[in-house]
Amino acid sequence: MDSYRCALCGYVYNPAIGDSAHGIKPGTAFEDLPDTWRCPRCGAAKSRFKKL
Repeated sequence: MDSYRCALCGYVYNPAIGDSAHGIKPGTAFEDLPDTWRCPRCGAAKSRFKKL
């Protein structure tokens, strides 16, 4: 699974780690995140992330 970086603040979503603070379990691919998911650091939409 690929990691993605927020173009606004540089936060990296790592699917091996997930986003436990927002209920996203480890092993969740970026593509499988809900459309309502936002960058936990700056609040940017998924569309602002680029694949690494």
